[in-house]
Amino acid sequence: QVPLVESGGGVVQPGGSLKLSCAPSEQSFRYDTMGWFRQAPGKEREWIATTRRSGGTYYKESVKARFIISRDNAKNTVYLQMNSLKPEDTAAYYCAANINRLITSSVGDERMYRYWGQGTQVTVSS
Repeated sequence: QVPLVESGGGVVQPGGSLKLSCAPSEQSFRYDTMGWFRQAPGKEREWIATTRRSGGTYYKESVKARFIISRDNAKNTVYLQMNSLKPEDTAAYYCAANINRLITSSVGDERMYRYWGQGTQVTVSS
């Protein structure tokens, strides 16, 4: 069973918006640190944003002005609001989580996240 389930991907025109959601398949799990990564065709997976239940929200500099990560602790769900989308945002987007708090310097390191979703495709095209 996949520990995390993403939803909300799709096809959108440049300048449009999408909101991705990620929830654990087992609601009994409580993750402190949850983040989003993406992988474009032919490229390595890259970190996008992270939020911690214990505090702190972090972004890749290139998306900071356009993307917003948030979470609903009651629903154990993390969201990624993506605005002003560009063709270069086209990628498979992955949710990742860790039960324990990741230190600030490691939130962008995918090796630190134990649990992953299967990904949701975002395509930005006219």
